[in-house]
Amino acid sequence: MASNVGIADRTIRLIAGAALLVLGLSHLVTGPWSIAVYTLGAIALITGLMRFCPAWSVLGINTCSAGHK
Repeated sequence: MASNVGIADRTIRLIAGAALLVLGLSHLVTGPWSIAVYTLGAIALITGLMRFCPAWSVLGINTCSAGHK
């Protein structure tokens, strides 16, 4: 599986994922919205850690520089 998530994209995903999970865990977001926050936070963290995004792959987007493939 080739990387398709670049450094800037990865950093944004990791920060956003962590922030969303903190929002959910601190109960600042409740009800049905909390499920969305947990899901989006987990997806952002996983794709940032793995440096691969299935959605980017389907859309043909690659934010990774040539040296990191």
